[in-house]
Amino acid sequence: MTSTYAVLSEGLEKRFGSGANAVHALRGLDLAVREGSVCGLLGPNGAGKTTAVRVLTTLLRPDAGTARVAGHDLARDPGGVRRRIGVTGQYASVDGDLTGRENLRLFGRLLRAPRGRAEELLERFGLVEAADRTARTYSGGMRRRLDLAASLLTRPAVLFLDEPTTGLDPHSRNEIWDAVRELAHEGTTVLLTTQYLDEADRLADEIVLIDGGRAAHAGTPAELKGRLGSYAEVVVTEEAGEPGLHAAAVVLDQLTGSRPVLSPERRTVGAVVLDPAVTLPRVVRELDACGVPLMDASLRPPTLDEVFLRLTAARTTKEVAA
Repeated sequence: MTSTYAVLSEGLEKRFGSGANAVHALRGLDLAVREGSVCGLLGPNGAGKTTAVRVLTTLLRPDAGTARVAGHDLARDPGGVRRRIGVTGQYASVDGDLTGRENLRLFGRLLRAPRGRAEELLERFGLVEAADRTARTYSGGMRRRLDLAASLLTRPAVLFLDEPTTGLDPHSRNEIWDAVRELAHEGTTVLLTTQYLDEADRLADEIVLIDGGRAAHAGTPAELKGRLGSYAEVVVTEEAGEPGLHAAAVVLDQLTGSRPVLSPERRTVGAVVLDPAVTLPRVVRELDACGVPLMDASLRPPTLDEVFLRLTAARTTKEVAA
């Protein structure tokens, strides 16, 4: 049953506190991450992503549920789990007073990594020239690469990355992305939490949207986008101004049944189209009938950002209605 899954959890629960003040971070989380894949965990702040990682890496004990990670039972064999995983948290854990080489050698001794593994990883992550500088002199991207290198000292079967590119510039993010792709290509299973939707779109084989401590939606990026149909976006003329934007928003709201998104800076209004009968010519005709002058109009597949906003907004709307 578990041979094709690197991470398999059923009904994981975790709460903090007790009584009326208890916070239920996980409410029956089910996950099935295939070996050698990249799984992206997405969700709004407070959805339970980091708690899920801390439970699956044995840093927190679940209150209920079961899980197997890299073939080891989380409750019965936490030591076996720890021997088979690597973890990179939200913040770099390297020692700023040590050099890059000293950091990796120290972690290597603690983890009983093979000799020469530190040098191999310095080479792999482009840190050889900076290896004898203290880590505090490294840029954010370099510290992140050093942190990732440390998590790979034992050649883990499963690598947990908790928001690994937060605060990094685009060049440094691309370097981390390249490293993740290479690891997955080599057979390492990667479980990635991120706030960057483009990151999940580019890296993940499958995405799990966690909301309210549960796996609310799951699928490939293409499958999740396909659930929402199309996205209509119009650009009003400069003369139309703010009144034109709001008039276009009213029309799109009536046509699509979705909450329009306005961008005054770009003079655009967009909305998810769920009704296949809504076509671009119909959008243009309705706006023309309402006297809204347009610069451009398009009907395209939704982005993952738009999927995320739509799915999380749907839950929020249901909760308010209840």
